Amino acid sequence: MAMTVQLDVVSAEEKIFSGLVESIQVTGSDGELGILPFHTPFLTTMKPGMVRVVKQFGEEHFIYVAGGVLEVQPDCITVLADVAIRAEDLDEQAALDAEQSAKEAMKHASADFDYAEAAAQLAEAIAQLQLIRKLRKAK
Repeated sequence: MAMTVQLDVVSAEEKIFSGLVESIQVTGSDGELGILPFHTPFLTTMKPGMVRVVKQFGEEHFIYVAGGVLEVQPDCITVLADVAIRAEDLDEQAALDAEQSAKEAMKHASADFDYAEAAAQLAEAIAQLQLIRKLRKAK
C-alpha cells in the first residue's frame, strides 16, 4: 500500500476536497511543485492553475484554483484559495467570455484602467481553459 498524506482544498465558500492522497502537483509562485507524504514543511503562494491530486491507488482528480496559499506539513497539506473549482465543474464558455473580455479591456485601456486586474483576469481564464483542454484530451 502506498504512503499517503491528508490533503484539504478549501475555497472561500466551501471545502472542495478532503482525503488521503499519494501526491499533488501545483504551480507555486516559483514554479511547479510536486508534494509527497513527509515533505519538508513550507508555505508558498500559488499561481492560477490546476492542482493535480493523485489519490490512493493512482486515481487522479483535478481542481482549478485562482491562486491562493499552499501549506505543507509532514502529515498534512492545505490548499487555501479564494476560488477553487473541481475541473469537471468548469464552464468553458464562461472562461472563453472572460478571456475575450480581459483582452478587449486591455486593448481599449483608458486613464483609469487597472492593467494588473485585467492581466490577472486573463491569466485565470487561460488557466481554466488549459485545464478544460487537458481533461478533454485525457478522455
